[in-house]
Amino acid sequence: MIEKIRSVIPENLKNTALLRTFGFFKVPLIFAVRPRVIETKENELSILIPLTRFTRNHLKSMYFGTLAIGADCAGGLIAIKKVRDRGVKASIVFKDFKASFLKRPEADTVFTCSDGRVIDEMIDEMIETQKRVNRPVRITATTPDKLGSEPVAEFELTLSLKLT
Repeated sequence: MIEKIRSVIPENLKNTALLRTFGFFKVPLIFAVRPRVIETKENELSILIPLTRFTRNHLKSMYFGTLAIGADCAGGLIAIKKVRDRGVKASIVFKDFKASFLKRPEADTVFTCSDGRVIDEMIDEMIETQKRVNRPVRITATTPDKLGSEPVAEFELTLSLKLT
C-alpha cells in the first residue's frame, strides 16, 4: 500500500520533503528558507528559494547567506540522490566555497547544479579506491521572473565524498 502511494507522488515533491526534513532535523536554516525542488533530471537538479522577508537583505534582494544555502542545497541534494541511487553509504561534505555575485537577485531564485556526471565519476572513484574523493561542482543561480536565464550568481563548491 505504501509503495502504491509513493508511486503516485511526484519526484520533485518527494525530493522537497527529503530536503526539508533534513533541514528540520539537521540544519534548521535550510528548513527556514523553505527550499523547493522544482526539477530533477538524471544529471541536473534545480531548487527554488522564495524571496521573503526572512531571505532578503536591507536592499530587498536575496541575502548572500540565503544564496549560500541555495547553492549548498542544490549541490548537496544531487550528491545525496546519486549516492543513494548507487546503494552505497558515504559521507558528503563541502570543503570550500567560491561565489561570484553578478546581479542582485530581486525575486525568487533558482539554484541549478548540472554536474551529475562529475558526481557519478566521483562515486566510481570512491568505490574503486576506497579513499576520499574531492572535486568541484558548479551551481548557477537565476531569477527567472526578473532576468530569465541570466545568472545572478555562480558558485563553485568542492564536494568531498568518502565511504562510511
